[in-house]
Amino acid sequence: MSSKSWESDEEIKYFREYLRIPSVHPDPDYEPCLEFLRRQALQLELPLAVHYPFDADNPVAVITWQGLKPQLPALLLNSHMDVVPVFAENWTHPPFGADIDAQGRIFARGTQDMKCVGMQYLAAIRALKRNGTRLKRTIHISFVADEEMGGRRGMRPFVETEEFRALNVGFGLDEGLASPTAEFAVFYAERSVWRMTFKISGTAGHGSLLLPNTAGEKLHYLLDKMMKLRRQQVARLENNPELTIGDVTTINLTRLGGGVQSNVVPPQLTAGFDVRLSLDVVHEEFLAQLHSWMEEAGGGIELEFDQKHPYVPPTATDDSNPFWLAFKCATDELGLDVRPQIFTGGTDSRYLRKSGIGALGFSPMNNTPVLLHDHDEWIGADTYLKGVQIYVKIISNLANVD
Repeated sequence: MSSKSWESDEEIKYFREYLRIPSVHPDPDYEPCLEFLRRQALQLELPLAVHYPFDADNPVAVITWQGLKPQLPALLLNSHMDVVPVFAENWTHPPFGADIDAQGRIFARGTQDMKCVGMQYLAAIRALKRNGTRLKRTIHISFVADEEMGGRRGMRPFVETEEFRALNVGFGLDEGLASPTAEFAVFYAERSVWRMTFKISGTAGHGSLLLPNTAGEKLHYLLDKMMKLRRQQVARLENNPELTIGDVTTINLTRLGGGVQSNVVPPQLTAGFDVRLSLDVVHEEFLAQLHSWMEEAGGGIELEFDQKHPYVPPTATDDSNPFWLAFKCATDELGLDVRPQIFTGGTDSRYLRKSGIGALGFSPMNNTPVLLHDHDEWIGADTYLKGVQIYVKIISNLANVD
């Protein structure tokens, strides 16, 4: 297509309008998003409900298309409205300009993460309705707040509400990742995020002495243990080409703190780690190992958690799950090369899975570099429109599962 054709396409217009709304952290204003979604719901002739599960600043908008058999558990198509911060000086296009270049690349924060998916859902629903299609199951299209901050003010409290339970959700779709190859990734599980801080106390005194049981010695012991475990996971990943980063436990030192001045042995040091536990890790055993190392280091160490997510069972990707079979049938019929994977980071899918609802993470962007949270984030217009057609097939299959 030419640049004029891309710019005149109805769905591209809606997408660019949504991208131009700067619902950006650290202080996103969601009201312009809600106004945009109200207009979309009106155009689609579908009802929109807005919920506030946490506070008045963090809405959850739900557009509903009732199915022919509303008693069946519904399909939830989830996306988030918020986007991560931008540093405009590092962009070659305005981060909220939604510019299209001669190659058809649309530049804006949120093109990949994940305003594209939310708009592709609506575009697919629009196409189905225009064709006169009616589906068995009710479809809810949700637009949530705060996903980029962990969903603490959005999906996490929403799944605990009566309003969510009234949606009668049986299965969900959420975001995935772009793929730089022809392959499409589909995510059926996530690792458990543990963000932890060791608060290490020890003997304090003058820097000219060799004091026993210092915080520095204990820190050294813990760092050795954590980094040895990290090296084991690196080797595991390098030695098995079938594994992806989501299949292993990642351990990263993210913060060090403490000290008074250069000639004083401090009474306390702190070390913070970001740990993502793979699905094969038994949480109780891992926690016991940490406490064992703390005692071996000399004691006097406290362990605090900023986040400590529980183990959440993966969504089944076999014959036991009719929604997976419907998804796979759709992608097979479309000739897509789909690879099931464990997600590298965290999405709102984990809250659905934790509540017993199966969910898949899928963003139909292949042959596209992974640019979420990066400068000059973009998606190709043709890729975007192809994704709409992919969702037409997938949504039709999922919503017609008996």
